[in-house]
Amino acid sequence: MKYSAIDSKLFIENRKRFAASLKPNSIALFVSNDILPTNADGAMGFVQNSDLFYLTGVDQEETILLIYPDAKNGAHKEVLFVRETNETIAIWEGAKLTKEQATATSGIKNVMWVQGFEAFLKTVIFQAEHIYLNSNEHSRRYIDTETAEMRFNKNILSKFPLHKVERSAPIMHKLRAIKSSYEVALIQQACNITEKGFRRLLGFVKPGVMEYEIEAELVHEFVRNRSRGFAYGPIIASGGNACVLHYVENNKECKAGDVILLDVAAEYANYASDLTRCVPVSGKFTPRQKEVYNAVLRVMRAATKMLVVGNTIPEYHKAVGHLMEKELVDLGLITLDDIKNQNPEWPAYKKYFMHGTSHFLGLDVHDVGDFNRPLEAGMVFTCEPGIYIPQENLGIRIENDILITANGPDDLMKNIPIEADEIEALMAK
Repeated sequence: MKYSAIDSKLFIENRKRFAASLKPNSIALFVSNDILPTNADGAMGFVQNSDLFYLTGVDQEETILLIYPDAKNGAHKEVLFVRETNETIAIWEGAKLTKEQATATSGIKNVMWVQGFEAFLKTVIFQAEHIYLNSNEHSRRYIDTETAEMRFNKNILSKFPLHKVERSAPIMHKLRAIKSSYEVALIQQACNITEKGFRRLLGFVKPGVMEYEIEAELVHEFVRNRSRGFAYGPIIASGGNACVLHYVENNKECKAGDVILLDVAAEYANYASDLTRCVPVSGKFTPRQKEVYNAVLRVMRAATKMLVVGNTIPEYHKAVGHLMEKELVDLGLITLDDIKNQNPEWPAYKKYFMHGTSHFLGLDVHDVGDFNRPLEAGMVFTCEPGIYIPQENLGIRIENDILITANGPDDLMKNIPIEADEIEALMAK
């Protein structure tokens, strides 16, 4: 991995919290992701199962974690199974973790080779009453492709049908929503790398530059700072492309007078950051562009102040909608009559600001968590209002990553240029 070693205390503490949430006499199982194929003998880059990484820090394929807090044999309370390495694998793929390295990474003392998993499982599974199986449960995604996790669960269910089966996902969603100081530091590192990439662009953007050239500049800066690359598919949307919320083609020329919406951010050690900025191709915003930009910035700053302990995301989104109504009226985009006569299910402001303002951030860019749960210290959210005006070929979104603390919101991206005047000044250098 490119990133620096992570203190195993993070994963030891994560497992303690998870184990404490299990029903008595339960075994929990987690498995790594596949290396997905492309065509011929090609394969996609490996991305670890977020829950398995959260509990072990192990970042390689063919890994299984067994947690059995009530095991009679103390060595069986935590067992990590990893792929056995050898000289041939080391030559062709690079050496995999040794047992000693797996222990150093995870803090798990009992490490075995993965080919011994099924034989070992039979020695303990019949002592347990419950089996906790994990799954990728996310309201924004339904996965048709059968994953390693799905195959693993199907195999366990077929072999041990009389156990009481429980879901790990609700526990993981609850735990992962609150970031420890170790996790906050990793997210902050991802934000710091993102800042370097954005500052690099301010001296690069000019009329005639292609969107994909901007993408290349970011990749260079991210990877040279120990990131794997983008935390998500980069959006580099100039002109009217910015009004397509998930524009990913990044293949158009950036033309004089246009604004580029950049929704681009680095990952670090599997933790995501999430940034959006808008920059003028010619180095200066037009008066209208700046007017819209500043309207979004006002909403963003006011919304950030509402990300406090005790608030809820549904109530927060309603309040942000009211902020946006005023700005859109002042911009001449909607009228007071539009608001008076609006459909409550689709308020008038949604014509120009149709998405939510915040989502959980962590090991996944749209991280797991319960949006109805009152905000707590340790949660990390994005804050990303936007205004999209297709008839003006203009889309403005501004986004930072916010840590909820007992003393109020802490902006993890506070050092990244955000004022329109500051962006123009840096582009002029």
